[in-house]
Amino acid sequence: NVSREILQESRDVKAIREGCTKRILSMLEDMAHNDDAALRDKYAAFWGEFGTVLKEGIGEDFANRERLAKLVRFASTHNEGAEQNVSLADYVSRMKEGQEAVYVITADSVAAAKNSPQLEIFKKKGIEVLLLTDRVDEWLLSHLYEFDGKPLQSVAKGAVDLGKLQDEEEKKKAEEAAEQFKPLLERLQASLKDVAKEVRVTTRLVDSPACLVTSEGDVSGHLARLLKQAGQNAPETKPTLEINPEHDLVKKLDTCEHFDDLAHILFDQALLAEGGQLEDPAAYVRRINALLVTAAV
Repeated sequence: NVSREILQESRDVKAIREGCTKRILSMLEDMAHNDDAALRDKYAAFWGEFGTVLKEGIGEDFANRERLAKLVRFASTHNEGAEQNVSLADYVSRMKEGQEAVYVITADSVAAAKNSPQLEIFKKKGIEVLLLTDRVDEWLLSHLYEFDGKPLQSVAKGAVDLGKLQDEEEKKKAEEAAEQFKPLLERLQASLKDVAKEVRVTTRLVDSPACLVTSEGDVSGHLARLLKQAGQNAPETKPTLEINPEHDLVKKLDTCEHFDDLAHILFDQALLAEGGQLEDPAAYVRRINALLVTAAV
């Protein structure tokens, strides 16, 4: 009898596996980058059926990671629909002058990703963001850190830094807002100490009053939800609440007599906007009802 372990460690089997992999990758590369539209359409059909398998390969096959990275496709804010037809090379070729990173966002659906508050500043500046909505995409990001010398940067992690895409006036305005709203930030931090790691002002928001982000190196809210759905324990981390100093609700927050209720509502709405679930939906409804009663009087 020949055991499976012996075959897996066999030099001959390894050589056959590597040879088959190289041949298949060469065939896929020819289809994906061919001048013939029919062949490119054939690759698009292949991607629709087996795209998630190729994405898994980026984490499983280190030797061919760069070749696989050129074959993966994503949905994008550049396109109207939800079709995954944008390559990383396409994205890099369209990057704005001064842009230093490939911006991505993970979400449960393309609609949720496109409507995320975290995209507002990128939409305003016309910066393309790749929409990663497959379950395997979080796994992909943990193994693919850069493409063509450009780092992959989640728009939902860390403080937004657009570098050269943000002018000096915008940076100065952000610094002034941080100082002006310092007392409010301290009040919000005290009110939300059990759920928020930090509260700070942000430049990433345009229309929304608040959003949640995670620190670099922490598990994203999306990944935490996927782990829980799979029956696995997700590391307990608190997100950072970022507020929009230009929003009317934030401007009136400091003088509101229901400050604590409104602070928690802001946090809960930011959690819902990113696709999260409330720990205590009844408390959220109770706070909303209390404010509605006050407004109706």
